[in-house]
Amino acid sequence: MPVDPVCGMEIPADTAEAATEYEGESFSFCSTDCRDLFERTPKKYVDTPHPHLVEAGGAVIPRLPYGRAKGEFDVDIADPTTVQEGDSVSFSKEITDDDVRKFAEATSDTNALHLNDAFAEKTRFGHRIVHGTLVSGLISAALACFPGLTIYVSQNLEFRRPVDIGDSLTARCKVADDLDGDRYRLTTRIENDADEVVLDGTATVLIDPLPD
Repeated sequence: MPVDPVCGMEIPADTAEAATEYEGESFSFCSTDCRDLFERTPKKYVDTPHPHLVEAGGAVIPRLPYGRAKGEFDVDIADPTTVQEGDSVSFSKEITDDDVRKFAEATSDTNALHLNDAFAEKTRFGHRIVHGTLVSGLISAALACFPGLTIYVSQNLEFRRPVDIGDSLTARCKVADDLDGDRYRLTTRIENDADEVVLDGTATVLIDPLPD
């Protein structure tokens, strides 16, 4: 079974969305986005082994150049080889209607508030809103921007306001305490493009070294 040279996904021949040729060899891709990434720097993806992890701020972080996944991240760390108090990361993304519908399909959370306009108009919100758990998932995307392999241990959340479909959100995670044993307590919050806090909380994470 062919493997997408960008994200490493196995692709059944009948589901490949795109293909291209490079140096006489044919490559298949899970999406046109992955194909476009490949065509910009094919040698990078052919000559280096999977996974093609991202470098940022001098650190290697376990994010993949996955074509379908949109969003931008920022890293503010003092030492790229370790994690310490005050280090922070952020991840920004617009939540689209397609995101909402794919999340509903993946989780089977088909609450009409998120999917049906006529129903949602009659609720206190007056329109469809984004699933709360989809919103909080941006924290997980941000955590993957820390150097090392971040593993969720616990998360406390308070939802401050609803998120509208089409809102651009930024998740911010900052190391507040080193709990020893490679565990850390972080502050976590998500803001909309009006700089309003939509979600606030704290998380405890375990950060392992990246596998060789």
